Amino acid sequence: MNPLAFADAPLHHGPAAVRLYSRIREDIRARIVSGAWQPHDRLPSESELMARYSVSRITVRQALGDLQKERVIFKVAGKGSFVSAAKPFQELGRLQGFAEAMGALGHDTYNRVLSVATVPAAAGVAQRLQLAAGERVTEIRRVRHVGSQPVSLDLTWLPLGLGQRVAAADLAVRDIFGILEADCGAPLGHADLVVDALLADAEQAALLGVASGAPLLHIERLTHGADGRPLDYEHLYCRADNFQYRLRLQRGPSLHKP
Repeated sequence: MNPLAFADAPLHHGPAAVRLYSRIREDIRARIVSGAWQPHDRLPSESELMARYSVSRITVRQALGDLQKERVIFKVAGKGSFVSAAKPFQELGRLQGFAEAMGALGHDTYNRVLSVATVPAAAGVAQRLQLAAGERVTEIRRVRHVGSQPVSLDLTWLPLGLGQRVAAADLAVRDIFGILEADCGAPLGHADLVVDALLADAEQAALLGVASGAPLLHIERLTHGADGRPLDYEHLYCRADNFQYRLRLQRGPSLHKP
């Protein structure tokens, strides 16, 4: 594949305090995000980038190095730098199952079911599902895959009546959300989420195929039915290197008068 040519438009310079290689890095990133360069396209050579931006080789390498660390590009010895394939992603702004979201984007998915058990509800689980502490619930543990890659470890708790019906379904290929609606007659309403980051412990690392201490995105999600009652409580531990969650936010009316 031939190197991609740059457009004739000049690079727009930001504030003087911004390092030159950062501006080059962001210009390259913008071309990738815009779709001008597609996954596995080869970038111009270092010499071509040097001529385009009128900078030294070390400056070009700093820009490319940053993009490689972020896995936006990858390098092949003797052949140059290439655009990485886009990460699979799920929109947090929509209440949908994992397989539902990935299927809409053309990705194949499957679930490795680790365990399905009836357990006494821990205090936190009982509180969120509005149950008595120690009341029995269904606990489901799965590793979700996109293609051959594990992307998240999902721990789910459901009230026992619903959970037993969910457990009877094919959890290796079906979303719990879809099972709740189609098999249990429990339409979904809304979900409350808490998002933070943590470092993978030994068990999480082994299940997700990452190093112990690798960063994970952690999502705590409580899903309610259309009638407002809690149906599904989850902890999702997602790899940061091969999967993304996305969210679009819109600015609402100002709370302060001008």
